[in-house]
Amino acid sequence: MELGRFGLGLRKEHYSYLADNPETNVDWFEIVSENYMATEGRPIRILESLRRDFPIACHGVSMSVGSVEGLNPEYPKSLKTLIDRVEPFLVSDHLAWNYYKGGYLHELIPIPYNEESLNIVSSNIKRVQDVLGREISIENISSYITYESSDMKEWEFLRELSFRTDCKLLLDINNVYVNAVNFGFDPMEFLDFIPGEIVSQIHLAGFTEREGFLFDTHSRPVDEKVWDLFGKYISRCDEKTKILIEWDEEIPDFLGLEEELNKARSIVQRAKAAV
Repeated sequence: MELGRFGLGLRKEHYSYLADNPETNVDWFEIVSENYMATEGRPIRILESLRRDFPIACHGVSMSVGSVEGLNPEYPKSLKTLIDRVEPFLVSDHLAWNYYKGGYLHELIPIPYNEESLNIVSSNIKRVQDVLGREISIENISSYITYESSDMKEWEFLRELSFRTDCKLLLDINNVYVNAVNFGFDPMEFLDFIPGEIVSQIHLAGFTEREGFLFDTHSRPVDEKVWDLFGKYISRCDEKTKILIEWDEEIPDFLGLEEELNKARSIVQRAKAAV
């Protein structure tokens, strides 16, 4: 099965459309891993049916690589069972923690960017990669707090993390822009520090503005400023870097999502022509 470059996040709203309209210019779909782990119900059966026609990427929200107490020991095992079943071309999660004392917080909590955190996260990622028998990709998150104990920039932390663990980065450009506005830094300083060869995938999404702050809601079209950052960065990546449109709330019809994906295609084509 040929693996194209442009994908969409798979939502249950897409099931019936794809069943009736199997021809689409979407190359692949990304699933939320936890929606299909430890289940034998209808969602996994539909996913297996779609998997016959489309490549799949697994994107998790509960790996909790930033947990000081370590990983939930059952999580990598359950994820590996799903991986063995659907054979995703990419497995990813977030630079965050949400697992504590045997339970989960329903939020991705940021970590301080310092050497202690770097050692903890690196150790957790290496353990996951050992269990899964493959590299994973780690996404930069949108965050709304900072830590006084941080003595590194987020982008410095991410690049060093990739070098130490051989994991790749899932670069969410919307999250870069949201954090840049909220915390007052230049988003290009972030992007200029990230070499394209360590980026496996790029996420693009929409944000919401409230009282001067930006929130990563995935409920709007990609903002023009985020498209601009994407256009400036994408020429640093090769054809192996996959590009995804995320839309989780107030989801438009499928054709509307395809239009957003086609914008990404056009920007990539212009970037190629300019090189």
